[in-house]
Amino acid sequence: MKHSLITIAVMLAAAVCGRAQSTRDLPQSASVADPQDLDTYSNPVLRRDCPDPTVLDDRARTGYFYAYSTQSAKQGQMNRDNTSKDSEEIINLPVYRSTNLIDWEFVADGFAGGRPTWLDKSSIWAPDINYVDGKYVLYYALGIWANLFDTGSGVAVSDSPTGPFEDKGMVVGWHNMGTANSIDPNFFRDEDGRSYLFWGSFGPWGGIWIVELEQDGLKVKEGVGKKRLGAQNLEGAYIHKRGEWYYLFASKGTCCEEEKSTYRIVVGRSKTIGGPYRDPKGHKMTSLSYDYTILRAPDDKTFVGTGHDSQIVTDNAGQDWMFYHSYWAGSQYHGRLLNLDRICWTEDGWPYFENGTPSTVSKRPQL
Repeated sequence: MKHSLITIAVMLAAAVCGRAQSTRDLPQSASVADPQDLDTYSNPVLRRDCPDPTVLDDRARTGYFYAYSTQSAKQGQMNRDNTSKDSEEIINLPVYRSTNLIDWEFVADGFAGGRPTWLDKSSIWAPDINYVDGKYVLYYALGIWANLFDTGSGVAVSDSPTGPFEDKGMVVGWHNMGTANSIDPNFFRDEDGRSYLFWGSFGPWGGIWIVELEQDGLKVKEGVGKKRLGAQNLEGAYIHKRGEWYYLFASKGTCCEEEKSTYRIVVGRSKTIGGPYRDPKGHKMTSLSYDYTILRAPDDKTFVGTGHDSQIVTDNAGQDWMFYHSYWAGSQYHGRLLNLDRICWTEDGWPYFENGTPSTVSKRPQL
């Protein structure tokens, strides 16, 4: 094992967020919870390969939360492009469920009936799950590692959160949008009913983009253009609306280099969905130097490559939670595992994580 495991005696994350009054007052260290309190959980919450997670709160319909990830091998032994090692059988779209956000069980391959075929020899990456107009609508990427132009993001639908999902084909890619590395899709329906897709990744003609979709979300709206919202060194977009602000979460750094990964979560905000998205000092996310980081690896490298966050999930106490993937010293940095941490908000409306690094042990969500 390359690093010693951190024991249960580590400091527990605070049960409540630190009282940050503004972005200048973000806490620099985690608070300590009552050591007698056993109502805690440990990261990772899913200790198998689970990259690029997306999570749906489906309690109102099925009583469960559902999590989905990039394709994975049954035993979790993956190459960095998430093809399997030793020709191990692939799960096209891993689907997990939970009642408490902590304990997860594998329930299905969402593409068990057949994977999308519109890009040969590709991998399925970075799904994005939504419930739209009575259907479970899943956006996903098809990609070939290090090939910027043979990539795209498609959409599939199902009557069930576990699938099988019926593929509806490509939505955005190089051939219809002129955007390279057209992966990491994220769907957003605004309060006025208009639907948008955010997508994009690293490289020339890359970055993070937005385009309006048709009402059903299955294709780009006729006659509209795309707009770049994030620089060519950002990927993994997720849009969240809170009050009058739109928040663009993204990831920066190297995603897939095991213990050498530098992946981290950044964020910006705007009062209009089309941006520009800025940090507290006014810097735009379209700048290559943008780096308003809210989650990074700790100095001891218990976790590294902390990025590609999920949607925000709110518990019964009104607390917000976010999933993301990470390499873990406890697994010798094999596979990108599933972490969960509470996301907090300053009084002036900026999101942050306690200590700015993953928790090892923390208070459970209230469910």
